[in-house]
Amino acid sequence: MSDDESPREQPLAGGDTTVFDRTSNAYLKPAPNLTDDNLDLHMEGDLAFDAVFVTSPAIVNPGLGPVFNNTACVNCHVRNGRGLPVTGTGGVGSPALVRVSLPPGSGTPDVPGGAVPVPGMGTQIQDHAIYGYDPEATVTIAWTYYDAAYPDGTPYTLRAPTLTIETPDGAGLPPGAQTSLRIPPPVFGLGLLEAIDEETLIALSDENDENGDGISGRVNYVWDAALAEHVVGRFGLKANQPHLLQQAAAAYVNDIGVTNALFPESDGSTDIEEPVLEAAAFYTQTLGVPARAAWDDPAVIHGERLAESIGCMSCHAPTVKTGEHALAELSNQTIHPYTDLMLHDLGPGLADNREDFAASGGEWRTAPLWGLGLVQTVLPETGFLHDGRARTIEEAILWHGGEAENAKARFRDLDAEERAAVLLFLGSL
Repeated sequence: MSDDESPREQPLAGGDTTVFDRTSNAYLKPAPNLTDDNLDLHMEGDLAFDAVFVTSPAIVNPGLGPVFNNTACVNCHVRNGRGLPVTGTGGVGSPALVRVSLPPGSGTPDVPGGAVPVPGMGTQIQDHAIYGYDPEATVTIAWTYYDAAYPDGTPYTLRAPTLTIETPDGAGLPPGAQTSLRIPPPVFGLGLLEAIDEETLIALSDENDENGDGISGRVNYVWDAALAEHVVGRFGLKANQPHLLQQAAAAYVNDIGVTNALFPESDGSTDIEEPVLEAAAFYTQTLGVPARAAWDDPAVIHGERLAESIGCMSCHAPTVKTGEHALAELSNQTIHPYTDLMLHDLGPGLADNREDFAASGGEWRTAPLWGLGLVQTVLPETGFLHDGRARTIEEAILWHGGEAENAKARFRDLDAEERAAVLLFLGSL
């Protein structure tokens, strides 16, 4: 610290919900500012999140399937972190999944503005099934490796997935079908993102790049199943869910085949009662956010300033203030999520070429970076980016393109010591 600088205050990643744990349990902690009653509700939600569903009829947790990707929330979001880029793990379930749809205009979406479902399959491939049923398809992931080098000659290798999708009848997907491999994102800190008011998000958008910085983030507008209208989207890898209750409800029905109050059976019945759905959503609302490590280390501060100078923070907004939320513990918090929750074009290298409401095939929601340095402490074999192709944070940076192309190019132009400093900073999050 130079003589003319004031001492830094510790940035609390999650405001009053920050937890001081940098172990493999870091994503599992409830927000420490919960009231006793809300902590009890959180623990009920924890049980719902861990519940393993089985084939009906059963005394406990019936309703699995008949087709599904996995049998419990926790089986994909292991220790509440990123899931593995793996499919087809026998009868237990797949951590990763594939979204699928037909091109816009080639059919009728289930909801206004939504993706056009593939007949007989919907908008997500369920690659497992209960006894007596066939899965919709089997999905195999193969990796292709690419060698490249920094301008200073330092070599690196990237990899990208290729999917093989086989249907039980051998016909395969219809011509033109769009697919998108996804790994489960982490689930901590989501209540704080829900508590950011819409006016703040809209203020962060710059759809027409009016400030001329080459960054044109925009809000996704998605279907709210309860309100039956379009609202601001903020959850999911393309911000295609408006709030955590619908995010949980969609995961129950699409990932596990468990119907619920928002997505019931055709006769209106459900596999789970509404309080169970609400408890699962409450759990994801009320998880704490891990505190940063070494935030006052001069080397980390140097890396932080380099990251800012090359343009990372144009999308990964370091600081946001939450607004009013039904949970007082989430309201009016100054947080450091390193996301603007906007859709940004990340270029052809990361494009899935699949539209999702307003999101184009090249756009993704800016991923929050809080807790980034703990991703592989929590689950060592997991990857980064939407499909887990990046095995390290460095590889994730090198995959950026589109609006982030200039920032990536500046990172590549840094010398090895400066690149290491940027990575040291990102690892402190």
